Amino acid sequence: MTSSTTAAKPEALNFSDPQDLLLALQDLRHTVDQEGQATFEAWRSHIQRPEFLPSALNLAQYLALRRHDLRFLQAKLMPWGLSSLGRIEARVMPNLDAVIATLAVICGADPAAQNRPPIESFFEGNHLLRQNTEVLFGPASPSRRVRIMVTLPTQAATDDALVREMLRRGANCVRINCAHDTPATWQAMIAQVRRAEQDTGHRCKVMMDLGGPKIRTGPVFAPTGKARLFRGDSMVLWRQAPLPNPPSLAQAGESPPGEPIQTSCTVPEILDLLTVGTPVYIDDGKLRTQVIDTHYPVATGPEGILLQVTHARPKGVKLRPEKGLNFPNTVLPLSPLTEKDLQDLDFVALHADIVGYSFVQTAADIERLQQELPGIYSRSMYNRFPVPDGGYRWAHFPATTMS
Repeated sequence: MTSSTTAAKPEALNFSDPQDLLLALQDLRHTVDQEGQATFEAWRSHIQRPEFLPSALNLAQYLALRRHDLRFLQAKLMPWGLSSLGRIEARVMPNLDAVIATLAVICGADPAAQNRPPIESFFEGNHLLRQNTEVLFGPASPSRRVRIMVTLPTQAATDDALVREMLRRGANCVRINCAHDTPATWQAMIAQVRRAEQDTGHRCKVMMDLGGPKIRTGPVFAPTGKARLFRGDSMVLWRQAPLPNPPSLAQAGESPPGEPIQTSCTVPEILDLLTVGTPVYIDDGKLRTQVIDTHYPVATGPEGILLQVTHARPKGVKLRPEKGLNFPNTVLPLSPLTEKDLQDLDFVALHADIVGYSFVQTAADIERLQQELPGIYSRSMYNRFPVPDGGYRWAHFPATTMS
């Protein structure tokens, strides 16, 4: 379908006339349907669970809708008492069809002839969302809609009162970080959770977060009196741990006067992929930087990557060793599954309700995890992976969720 809205800018149309508004909405619906269907077909081969198909199609349609600037159209719908399309996530086509049907009746069309979605199916998307959330995290508390996830410390393996109090205070899910402790400790933690469930009467899901590649900062060296990084400051990432001269400074964790704060990356080959302007996030994004020089020279060590801080707390951020490094716009030459993760999966598959999986870049990474999970468990477990901050992984995020 082609209408006058395709050739003309929305501002040029007479939206005080409901007929023009109807034509614009019909044109939008047609575009969203075509673009959404094309995206859905690209995903279809990756979708292993048939029950995901309706939600996948709705997500594809939502992404197609959000490619369009709806602000002008939304403002014109409101005076007619119609939905502004602001809460459309769970029902893209039913919502568009409902608004179009009502607007057509305003324009004089026969109400019985309109393609209005049935009332019972209009909220089907919301129902699926509630249902899937309950399967994943358990039922919500009567007093709140959100769920609470708590990361268990090592202490939870031996402190039954601590775990019991977590459940009493509303924890719906506990997280075990597989980068720390041992299977014996994890087993003790889970046993404490199960006992606390019996004591409190509250069901609690267990998520086990695979450690993944350790992409972290190395030893940190700072000039005397320069302990924190602020927006606009510079710092250096070395391809190997820096060794300032003289050695006494290295022992004190200091770098020569006048040089930036410096550290290294535990996976140095990643640094060869960086270009000027590439973002680098440190410590879960508490410190955000971008590359301003990929061959920064220093007499006391090899060339490094010079970064400029683009985001930090007003009081600054103290750079510390063993903090995570994230490269959101960079395709990392790494598998999200390490040899340790593969060993841990045997335990995780037996004891966890949810598996946490970081450093996911494409749908192939999800498929690899599903292949590695032992037989029956790959069909009964749920994957959880962090929402990316942007760049390459964000562009692939919708397709990744389809697996």
